[in-house]
Amino acid sequence: MAPLADFPRRLAVLGSTGSIGRQTLDVVRAYPDHFVVVALAARGNVALLAEQAREFSPQLVAVTGQDDETRRQVAALLPGALAGIEGLIAAATHADVDIVVAATSGLIGLRPTLAAIAAGKTIALANKETLVMAGHLVTAAARRAGVEIRPVDSEHNAIWQCLRGERSSSVRRLLITASGGPLRSLSLERMRDVTPEQALAHPTWRMGPKVTIDSATLMNKGLEVIEAHWLFDLPFEKIAVVVQPQSIIHSMVEFVDDSIKAQASLPSMHLPIQDALSFPERLERAGTALARPLRWAEVAHLEFADVDQERFPCLRLAYAAGRRGGTAPAVLVGADERAVPLFLAGTIRLTEIAEVLEQVLATHAFVAEPDLDQVVAAGAWARDEVSRLCGQPVETV
Repeated sequence: MAPLADFPRRLAVLGSTGSIGRQTLDVVRAYPDHFVVVALAARGNVALLAEQAREFSPQLVAVTGQDDETRRQVAALLPGALAGIEGLIAAATHADVDIVVAATSGLIGLRPTLAAIAAGKTIALANKETLVMAGHLVTAAARRAGVEIRPVDSEHNAIWQCLRGERSSSVRRLLITASGGPLRSLSLERMRDVTPEQALAHPTWRMGPKVTIDSATLMNKGLEVIEAHWLFDLPFEKIAVVVQPQSIIHSMVEFVDDSIKAQASLPSMHLPIQDALSFPERLERAGTALARPLRWAEVAHLEFADVDQERFPCLRLAYAAGRRGGTAPAVLVGADERAVPLFLAGTIRLTEIAEVLEQVLATHAFVAEPDLDQVVAAGAWARDEVSRLCGQPVETV
């Protein structure tokens, strides 16, 4: 595939009304000469999507939500919008798009990302589930198409930056940092009584509710370990997690000579998004429109700690699912997608998320080399199985 053209680079933003999508559009606002929005897609926040469409005048707008209220709002506010997964794929494969920002959450992002790769688009990947569930399919497709997958997650983007100019044979291990979330100092006994409000009170990051709860259980770190395995082609024994509560060090790479590279900045998703969109160029900071510069004197001190997997069993489950491979990671993702809303609704305790996930992983019909349909089916089955285990109605994905 030919390298990206010079600026401006033309973007499709999938999941434009979510946290990463909104911050991507902040970057576009800050650098209007460098980035142009060609396509926007979102699930159900039609009012915000309509505002974004008015501001950025994309050639294509898509809405994936298909409930009656969403359809009514689309008819009133975005009558020309494409609908459903077909609209998402159309946005991802639009002929005028250079970079697809894959910022949808969950299962729905998988097919559009694969379609974008087949169409030769550079992928700025913020959807963990895409590589966690189907890393074997996505990375193989990217190799065949000569497509670059650029990590947007702050941890993976930090590793990507640290690895530039280095040989893979020189890497001893990756060190993925975790803030530890809002519950890092609680005992296991106290964690059993944590409320949704407590679990949503993240000390350093502002994210959507699903990702915030995954941060509280450290499931997000487990998914990041699996994602790093596919992004950087390293075995799981070379990927470790370390707690860094201040969220200043976003991840590190340890080399065979004992030296360590770290990427540091104040906690902000704007910088990794900007890096993924502008690479190999680094854009001069756009005043104070995005992140503030890091001033070491203000940081005062940095802490590091190991993870207690007894208190955070979701991390252990993710390592196990990643090592097993096949459909196990897809089942983990699907089960977690259903279990987290049940916790937020007060149906199960926070500590029961891991218990339910472990049951589902133990009983699923494992497939060692799943195709795309089998991956999607495994994730959907896991959602339904969590509902059944918790006495809830089975939902459609």
